[in-house]
Amino acid sequence: MQKLKNKGFTLIELLVVIAIISLLSSVVLASLNSARAKAADAAIKANLANLRVQAGIYYDGPIGNGSYGLSSTCVVTPGGTAQAGCIAGNVTGGDNTFLNGLKSAASASGNDAYANVTATAPVAWAAFVKLKTVSTSSHCVDSTGASRVVANPVTTVTVCPAS
Repeated sequence: MQKLKNKGFTLIELLVVIAIISLLSSVVLASLNSARAKAADAAIKANLANLRVQAGIYYDGPIGNGSYGLSSTCVVTPGGTAQAGCIAGNVTGGDNTFLNGLKSAASASGNDAYANVTATAPVAWAAFVKLKTVSTSSHCVDSTGASRVVANPVTTVTVCPAS
């Protein structure tokens, strides 16, 4: 007579497999979070780099005629709400492309985005947003061509501070 052999897994074997899968998934999820933060930082930097191009086009064009618009401080919340200094005509002369770039950078960061324009000599502007990976640092771009990570600057800078 043949002896019947039970087929299947024991409870212990199943628990060990579930524990191993849980451990592996937690490691993968932890690395995905850091990758998401790095992607957000890349989006912030790209949006701010585009602001420099937009401001240059406005400055050299017939409307800007050597200025970046009226002196103002523009603050945009992560939800896309722009405060009074951001109204058309204040930042790069009412071109919403500049304002939309600030909104996108604020959204990617989850923090307020700042842009400051001074219309008196020396004519200048700067924009910055906190980074996602290092909350004590911001990415800053300005009219001098600077594009760098700096310690969180005061909200009224028109030139990116030295790193």
